[in-house]
Amino acid sequence: MRYQGKITSWNDDQGFGFITNNGGVDQVFVHINACTNRKRRPAENQIVTYELKTDQKGRMRAENVAFVDDRLSAAPSTHDRSSISLMWVIFFVILVAASVFSGKLPTIVLGFYLSASIIAFAAYALDKSAALNNRWRTPENTLHLLGLIGGWPGALLAQRFLRHKSKKQSFQITFWATVIINCGGLIWLHTVEGSIFLHSILGVKV
Repeated sequence: MRYQGKITSWNDDQGFGFITNNGGVDQVFVHINACTNRKRRPAENQIVTYELKTDQKGRMRAENVAFVDDRLSAAPSTHDRSSISLMWVIFFVILVAASVFSGKLPTIVLGFYLSASIIAFAAYALDKSAALNNRWRTPENTLHLLGLIGGWPGALLAQRFLRHKSKKQSFQITFWATVIINCGGLIWLHTVEGSIFLHSILGVKV
C-alpha cells in the first residue's frame, strides 16, 4: 500500500530525514537510497508517496519513495516529445515532397522514404513485442540500417509512440548518426553531382 506525505525534515549531508503523512501525525524515517529517482536530491516540503517497511529492529521506514511532481511532469514530457517527433517527421516529408514536385528529386525518392518508414515502424513494433514475450529479437544493426537507408522517420515515430529504444543512450547515439548521414546524403542528391548519380542509378537521363 502506498501512502502520501511531506518531507518535513531532511539532513542532506547524511542523506536521511523524516516524512510526515497527510494526517500530520505520524512521522516515518526515510533514507536517500529509498528514493526511486536517484538523480534528484530530496528536500524539505517535497510531497512524496511511499511504502512502509519494517527494518531489522522492527522500526517503520519509508521505501520506494517517489516525488509526486515527477509523476505529474512525466506524462506531459512524454507527450511533448511524441508531438515534436511527429511535427519533425511531417516537416521532413513536406520538404521531400516539395523537392519532388519542384522537379529537384524524382517521385521514387518520396515513395522510398515512405515505404522504408513503414517497414521501420513495423520492425520496431515487432521487436518490442518480441522483447515483451521473450521471442527472437531484431538485431539493432538491422534497425539502424533501416534508418540509414531512409526509414528513420518511421523509426523515430516508433521510438516515441511505442516507447521502444528511446532511452538506451548508445542506441540513440547511433540512431541520430544514421539520421545525420541520411539527411546529408539527401542534401547531396540536390547537387549536380548527386542528381547525375541518382538518375544514372534509375536509368533516367538528366
